[in-house]
Amino acid sequence: MIKILKYGEVSRDEIFARTAPTVNVEATVAEIIKNVRELGNKALFEYCEKFDKARLDSLIVTESEIDEAMSLVEPEFIDILSRAAANIFKYHEKQVRRGFEIRNDDGTVIGQKVIPVDRAGLYVPGGTAAYPSTVLMDSIPAKIAGCKEVVIVTPPNKEGKINPVILAAARIAGVDKIFKVGGAQAIAALAYGTESIPKVDKIVGPGNAFVAEAKKQVFGVVSIDMIAGPSEILVVADGKSNPRHIAADLLSQAEHDRMASAVLVTDSVDFANAVSCELERQIPMLERADIARESIDKNGKIIVAPDISLAIEISNEIAPEHLELCLDDPFDYLDKIRHAGSIFMGRNCPEALGDYFAGPNHTLPTSGTAKFSSPLSVDDFVKKTQYTYYTKDALRAVADDIAYFANKEGLGAHAKSATVRFED
Repeated sequence: MIKILKYGEVSRDEIFARTAPTVNVEATVAEIIKNVRELGNKALFEYCEKFDKARLDSLIVTESEIDEAMSLVEPEFIDILSRAAANIFKYHEKQVRRGFEIRNDDGTVIGQKVIPVDRAGLYVPGGTAAYPSTVLMDSIPAKIAGCKEVVIVTPPNKEGKINPVILAAARIAGVDKIFKVGGAQAIAALAYGTESIPKVDKIVGPGNAFVAEAKKQVFGVVSIDMIAGPSEILVVADGKSNPRHIAADLLSQAEHDRMASAVLVTDSVDFANAVSCELERQIPMLERADIARESIDKNGKIIVAPDISLAIEISNEIAPEHLELCLDDPFDYLDKIRHAGSIFMGRNCPEALGDYFAGPNHTLPTSGTAKFSSPLSVDDFVKKTQYTYYTKDALRAVADDIAYFANKEGLGAHAKSATVRFED
């Protein structure tokens, strides 16, 4: 049963505690990465047979396989994927950055260029569940950014096939290449390249502990989006909310995995008890009841605060991945939210709306990193470079200042490079 904690009556440590993953896969992942670097495709085929129980002849997904997948997916779902993709595109195209240039009267020019990374690699989880939403959320911003090539890696089933809905989403999003490989070995392949899989510049996408650790280990060889932890939801709700709705929203994250965190912060003890009872009623009805049960029992909590203003402050301290404001006037509180991955406003905005359809990205900072990190965006697929132009007269005017500055740092060659042009 979910814990109910009254703010002020229990310690802050208990209020703000997070369950940290205990699995240590560092050495295993390091060995996998080493083997992929040394053996390339051979290692990938071997790991696919070992972990996915699939014997493959080729890693790449062919156009005919994608065509077949499109024919297997219900037309209704193709339509939903297309409309979701349109919403995601509409939102993310507003994020496109432009360069700038400053021209001064003395002829000097300074500026900044915004340039897409050449190749983006997207990890899409497979296994027991398929996530076409991840395909759309991760590939559409990369396409908008202008990446020359967007590739997906995702694990196959025992027959060596990729779930048709993954391939359908990839076709709709305009993904360039798809490869049948998952786990830490897929991240290694993207980071270093193999005979079949090209080396990328940026790796994004969620995954299990092995994937997260692999991203951590290859960072620096390539860029990554973030190290994602277990999924989280925090709901701020007053006593006028519907307990049935709030319980369902909490369970929408609890069913993700046993480490997921579902938190309610409310100003009503009666409402807290009502939601607790509703959770007990709804959990047995879920297909993933055993996962949700463990998540709620181990990581779930209801925090009762004296008022909604303090509830907002508690939320800011937790900095959740997903934040729901189930209140009559959520926009009154929006400016008070400082730390959250994505905010869902009002009583009719379940977090699942953001997972699939609304348009804002669902790849979000977790584990409190919303205090300094942002959702995946077009910015993740671009880099900025700067440029400077000076005329000879403009340089002459500041050469002595540059030399003075350089000498203060003990760097005589720096100073000389500014003054040498005027010694003749």
